[in-house]
This record gives sequence, C-alpha cells and structure tokens, in this order.
Amino acid sequence: MAASNLTMWVSSRPDPSSLSSRSFLAPLPLHIPNAGAAARSSRSTQIQCGLRELRERIDSVKNTQKITEAMKLVAAAKVRRAQEAVVNARPFSETLVEVLYNINEQLGTEDIDIPLTKVRPVKKVALVVVTGDRGLCGGFNNAIIKKAESRIRELKSLGLEYTVISVGKKGNSYFIRRPYIPVDRFLEGSNLPTAKEAQVIADDVFSLFVSEEVDKVELLYTKFVSLVKSEPVIHTLLPLSPRGEICDINGVCVDAAEDEFFRLTTREGKLTVERDVMRTKTADFSPILQFEQDPIQILDALLPLYLNSQILRSLQESLASELAARMSAMSNASDNAVELRKNLSMVYNRARQAKITGEILEIVAGANALG
Repeated sequence: MAASNLTMWVSSRPDPSSLSSRSFLAPLPLHIPNAGAAARSSRSTQIQCGLRELRERIDSVKNTQKITEAMKLVAAAKVRRAQEAVVNARPFSETLVEVLYNINEQLGTEDIDIPLTKVRPVKKVALVVVTGDRGLCGGFNNAIIKKAESRIRELKSLGLEYTVISVGKKGNSYFIRRPYIPVDRFLEGSNLPTAKEAQVIADDVFSLFVSEEVDKVELLYTKFVSLVKSEPVIHTLLPLSPRGEICDINGVCVDAAEDEFFRLTTREGKLTVERDVMRTKTADFSPILQFEQDPIQILDALLPLYLNSQILRSLQESLASELAARMSAMSNASDNAVELRKNLSMVYNRARQAKITGEILEIVAGANALG
C-alpha cells in the first residue's frame, strides 16, 4: 500500500520574539505549489509529515486554544476586580481632596514651608517605573520600558543625573540585565495592589526627596484607556503642589478634584469600557469649625496621604492595563488557533482522501491484473 505523506515548511530556528502571545499560535506556513519565494526562505527546512503527525498537531492546537480562551476569561474577571478596587478607593480620595481644598482656602496666600512642596533646582531625578509581573500580555511591558528609556535619554541630554525605582518583575529583570542603569530599589507587585504596597514606594521616594538626594520624582506607568488601548504616561510625583495637583513633565496639571474611573460593561454582546469624569464636591467647612492644630501641620500630614493615594491609583491603572492587554493577546491567540485548526484540518482531509484514492486504485489495478 502506498503511504501518503505531506510536505510542510517550518522554521528550523524560530525567532524568540515570535513566541509572544500574539504570534505563538500564528498559522503554520504550508508548502503550496503556487506559494511565493518568501515561503521558501533559506532558514526553512523540508519536513515529511504523515497523517498521524497531522492529527497530533490538530489536537495540540485544540488544547492550546482551550488554554488561551480560559486565560482570556480569567483576565476579564480580574479586570472587574481592578475596577472595583478603583471605585472602592474613591470615598477616601474624595474626602482627602475636600480637606486639602478647604485647608488651602484657610491658608490663603500664606507662604508655607512643607518639604513635599519645596521646589529647588533639578540636578537629579528619580524615575519610578511600574511594569507587570507576568508576560503573555502583548507589548504592555515593552511599551513602558521604552518610555523609560526615552526619558533616560532626555535626562542625559539635559546633563541631569537619574536613578530608577523599579516596580514589577518584568522591569526588575530588565534593569538587572543592564547594570549601567543606576537602580535605587527593586520592588515586586501583587495580583491586587494595596495601600501597604503603595506606602512602601511612597516612603522610598519621600526619603529620597526630603534628604535632597533627588530634586524631582517622576512616575512612569501605563494609563488604562480601554480594553484595546493603554497609554504609557509620565507624571511628576514630587514636588507636590499645595492643592495636591499632579502634573506631567510639561507642567500640565490635573485638578485634584477632577478624577475619572472606568466601568467594565457589555455592549452588543462584547466587553467594553466606559470612562466617567467625576468632580469632587468641595463644599466649604462650617465657619464654626476650628482646627485644634495649625493648618500647616495638618497639610503637612495630609500631603503624604495624597501622595500614597496617587501611587496606589497608578498601580491599579497599570494592573488594569496589563489585564486588558492580556485579554486582547489571548483573544488574538485563540483566533489564530481557530485559523490554524481550520488549515490543518483541510490539509489532513485532502491527505486522507488522496490516500484512500491511492488504495482504491491499487485494488482496481490488482483486480484487473488477476482478471
């Protein structure tokens, strides 16, 4: 009986970057007579593949598809948890902003001397880089690391010194492999950021700034825009403004009373994100209300809390962006698996039909020879 084999072209030396979540399920190029010369590159080798190998390959792709679909659903559930964490933190942030506004109204134009608001000539900058702890999330980690590299080049061109505070396992491994980049501290994140984790970062940047080891602290994280879009941003953490405003490197400040949060909803059967801009009501305190302590002392105690809340918010946004990127990457991987299964099944069916046809022809030829 004639054995029917298939000729398939696969790369003998796969590129490590091709194993990303977006491409590790890319359809396997098949050797087709009319295919272009690009499909027959010098790095490709010819492999004889029988029906059994094809069946095993189809089963393997089917199992991988189940894994990627499960990872997509897990990421969607975690995005909801991240959303709830942002919403649950709003009452504290609103009350804190309200107190900050009213204390500043009482202080008026007084010349206050608070360490966190002290502006001095910038000689050294601390960069807090927030990355993820895991891969399989597309270009999420690569985007924020490239943003950090770009900012480091800008600081070098300005003749400024810098140091890095790395948050997240991916960022840690990146900077460890590059000893020429000065790193003050390596920190690891968790599945759900907490105020305790944010306090560790806040204490570190507070000590660096107050001791005048650095003159400015910048926060680099990924802002959560939607399930299919995230944006690496840079915010100036220190020095703070007395009103608690957060500014970017261009001096554009966000009013502390203005905030936005996302809601994960469904639209036409698909997951989507809606963002709402909220304004905290800053009603004046009662005129009979008197502070037992000096307002400057209260402001000196509240600003570190506000710094902690902003760091916590950035960690939550970064986590939501990572999970959304993982959802998108796993969705693409599942789609590629479906396409690959379809192509392999087509090749398998054609090979099986060719084998059956060959067997029938042999039987007929043998019958004719005997007759």
